[in-house]
Amino acid sequence: MGHRLTKIYTRTGDGGTTGLANRARVPKDAPRIEAIGAVDELNSALGVLLAEGPPDAMRTCLESVQNDLFDLGGELSVPGHAIVSKSHVERLERELDRFNAGLPPLRDFILPGGSRAAALAHAARTVCRRAERRVVTLSRKQDVAPALRSYLNRLSDLLFVMARELNRAAGRPDVLWQQGRSR
Repeated sequence: MGHRLTKIYTRTGDGGTTGLANRARVPKDAPRIEAIGAVDELNSALGVLLAEGPPDAMRTCLESVQNDLFDLGGELSVPGHAIVSKSHVERLERELDRFNAGLPPLRDFILPGGSRAAALAHAARTVCRRAERRVVTLSRKQDVAPALRSYLNRLSDLLFVMARELNRAAGRPDVLWQQGRSR
């Protein structure tokens, strides 16, 4: 890859628009840009989680996910161009099964928390849900490949399971919801 960005600021967005990869200019608050931004925020949240030093298998998985999310954002920035496919979703499902295999079955709802890494995984999960909502909003107005919605849906599930696994690895129990505790 050559030198693609020689100048970071362009001033082209000063008027409230931004460019898509197909050179179209759209408002910065357009549904497509909201979806791209939420996916970017999710990728950053995963970077923070990775900075916590998760176990190697989780690190490898999350690094692949970060690359997938960059592809997913790229797909969103080129309307009609497909990058993320059913095979990406299937890979997440295999990872979900692998990380979930060693966890006890859920009997109660759990709250975000426990270890710091688990709490960060839960925070990333909520950002993932927001990204999914933004993609759903976009898909009501423009064509979006169904694999994008499925990928984000599976990823939020994977981050939930990873949070539980991070607590288990840290010797911390899941934080259980206690209905009516504040009465």
